[in-house]
Amino acid sequence: MSNAVEVPGIDHASVTAWFTEHVDDVTAPLQFELIAGGRSNLTYHVRDAASGHWVLRRPPTGHLLSTAHDVVREWRVLDAIADTPVPVPPVVGSCTDPAVTGADFYVMRYVDGVILDGDDTVAGIEPSARQFASIDIVDTLAAIHAVDTDTGPLAEFRRPGSYLERQLRRWHRQLEAGGITSGPLIELHDALTRAIPAERWTGLVHGDYRPGNLIIGPDGHVRAVLDWEMWTVGDVMADVGWLAAWGVPGAGGWVPDPADGFLDIDAVCARYAETTGRDLSDLNYYHAFALWRLAAIAEGVYQRFRDGAMGDQDVDIEELAERPVLLAERSFQILSE
Repeated sequence: MSNAVEVPGIDHASVTAWFTEHVDDVTAPLQFELIAGGRSNLTYHVRDAASGHWVLRRPPTGHLLSTAHDVVREWRVLDAIADTPVPVPPVVGSCTDPAVTGADFYVMRYVDGVILDGDDTVAGIEPSARQFASIDIVDTLAAIHAVDTDTGPLAEFRRPGSYLERQLRRWHRQLEAGGITSGPLIELHDALTRAIPAERWTGLVHGDYRPGNLIIGPDGHVRAVLDWEMWTVGDVMADVGWLAAWGVPGAGGWVPDPADGFLDIDAVCARYAETTGRDLSDLNYYHAFALWRLAAIAEGVYQRFRDGAMGDQDVDIEELAERPVLLAERSFQILSE
């Protein structure tokens, strides 16, 4: 083990010992690689000496805000929906002993495929399959929203009252904990609070459903939905507003381009309405809410990178600093339309 390459956030010897005890068919030594691009929990590709592959998720290093980065909760939803039509990576196990590597973590099996998070990844999807990929992305979201949350393991997460009110309070507290007590993000919070619509459909909410959190096969089929950190049981329209955020440049990362054969955002939302039979007439509110929440998340991301909690990743720190205000401005525009 003396030749092991140390990776930030991983105690190589202790995590290898945990794998040996809890994961079948592991051949030491293990290699850990931090997957670049993560902006919240840290994600590692794990390989063993016999070509085995897994993925490990743990919180960022350093100080964490209360209730944030609960990877065990993320593991629980993956385990709960493993036998539903929603495609998710099979989970292997979780660890809540901080002595192993300084934080909770969980492990899932590696799923091969394409993650559409930039123009250089588009070639991984056959041109003839890109329209189907767009449709399957929407239909997979509809499948998430169809998961039974009235009975079974997810029923305990149903809460009385308005999901949007809880979310607005939660992210407002996160902003305050990060030192943001005035300015456009707080003003936008107040405007959104005054305009909350009635919750019409309650179900499983992914919380960050976008192409960058999906593994897609070359044939366009969604093979796995990733990054369940923000899942909850609540107003499913919040996910649809997040879908609409794809159409805002710089909002949710890379956006599928109709010129490359993907459906545009209007067609994506129309497909959701057709598949579910749901009325999207109040979509603008959920779109504006999604961008405000993304601005709050972006503020936290900036602070974590500024404080060195996300490892050695190549990012433009000035761009991260500017992004929250730009998103808030666009959210104000949409809310007033």
